[in-house]
Amino acid sequence: EVQLLESGGGSVQSAESLRLSCRYTYSPWCMGSLRQVLGQEREGVASIERDGNTKYADSVKGRFTISKDDVKNTLYLQMNSLKPEDTAMYYCAADLPLSMGCWWGARFRARGQGTQVTVSS
Repeated sequence: EVQLLESGGGSVQSAESLRLSCRYTYSPWCMGSLRQVLGQEREGVASIERDGNTKYADSVKGRFTISKDDVKNTLYLQMNSLKPEDTAMYYCAADLPLSMGCWWGARFRARGQGTQVTVSS
């Protein structure tokens, strides 16, 4: 099972940027980024396949960029033009069966411990 470890969260002002990192033990065929506000359902944010194909939820399209470096075994989520509604715990995710499509809303079976992002207006 792939192991995931996030870092890079913090508190910023609206319109600022943050980059989240996620170290993984091996490169899965599909990885994703999820977020969750306490008491609410988990929300898919972005996904990336091994070939680099990316997909984004409408709420972050044009502002967030997901990428990965298989030499460093690290997934990145670059978040620009942050809004207060982006405040959440962010998780990187992996372990998706090959029979399922790789997209931002996929039901990944593994995720990291999470990193908090707080955006103030």
